[in-house]
Amino acid sequence: MEILTKLAGFGDSFLSYLLPFLFVLTVVVFFHELGHFIVARWCKVTVRVFSIGFGKEIFGFYDKKGTRWRLSWIPLGGYVKFLGDEDAASAPDREAMRKMSEEELAGSFHTKPLASRAAVVVAGPIANFLLAIVIFAFMFTFVGQRQTLPIVDAVTEGSAASQAGFKPGDRILSIDGEPIESFSEMQRIVSISADQELAIVVDRGGSELALRATPRKQEMTDVFGNTIRRGLLGIRRSASPDDWVLKKYDPATAIWMGTKETYFVVSRTLSYLYQVVTGREKADQLGGPIRIAQVSGQVATAGFFALMNLAAILSVSIGLINLFPIPMLDGGHLLFYAIEAVRGRPLSERTQEIGFRIGLALVLMLMIFATWNDVIHLTSL
Repeated sequence: MEILTKLAGFGDSFLSYLLPFLFVLTVVVFFHELGHFIVARWCKVTVRVFSIGFGKEIFGFYDKKGTRWRLSWIPLGGYVKFLGDEDAASAPDREAMRKMSEEELAGSFHTKPLASRAAVVVAGPIANFLLAIVIFAFMFTFVGQRQTLPIVDAVTEGSAASQAGFKPGDRILSIDGEPIESFSEMQRIVSISADQELAIVVDRGGSELALRATPRKQEMTDVFGNTIRRGLLGIRRSASPDDWVLKKYDPATAIWMGTKETYFVVSRTLSYLYQVVTGREKADQLGGPIRIAQVSGQVATAGFFALMNLAAILSVSIGLINLFPIPMLDGGHLLFYAIEAVRGRPLSERTQEIGFRIGLALVLMLMIFATWNDVIHLTSL
């Protein structure tokens, strides 16, 4: 009964999360599918449908080349359907293709050269990464970053930093060889390095000193009340308002920083998944649509720019997940194409059909697991 009560309570607040969630997801999905669409048109593939959402169409229209642009009722994704596709996952409709004229076959996705098909498929994730880079670059250029120097003002007694020999007044120069320019930059590296030894170089009184410290994993509550696990050293920065600066970057530098930020999200995601597989981290941080909706609503309260930052992070995540070698996803198609390139011919229809069924089962299991995590997370609040 308690679980049902909490879920009912969330249902009321979910209405305030719905619009931010739909905004973020629609932007990310639109650009993913737009990547497929643009490269498909460039490769002279006939595009039958460009859909945001699944299920019954709410409204739509045809463009001058006959593509049906549509918005559908279930806003949990989208798809581009090419001539010769049986479904939204681009499984080939062999029966329909046998009945096509030569002109129609020339525009079918499945009759295109291997390189063209691979380019169309990979264009979706690449569009997601490019979208994230652009959003991050926009933030670095027009919003900027509040920064303060990476100076240690206090060391918590008995902490990892205390045991490593940190002293007040130390200025952190680098971590594992990576230069550190701000305290927040140091915090981010430490937060994702729980239980991992770090080689840290500090400036103490004009002399460089090499220290080794292992951040301790601790559970914390963020500003929205969500429980998160992160690494902590046990050092503090008590900067006065005058010690903080708002730094903005020129467009070229911002694009480079946006690229680095995108790489950071990719590497952090892969690192977390690796730790889950190896048993070093719990899988309870994997979230589904409910968690995304909740976070979108929470972040929206912090303003439009915060919501756009979330859209960038989600765009990277969707692009990365779609590259996993699972049939039904873009990475699964690329896996089939790689096998085709090695063999010199495609896999048999039966083999591909089995692969798509296995992929569908894996995707459904992942969705069920992520949704279950969402429910557990909500009832623990």
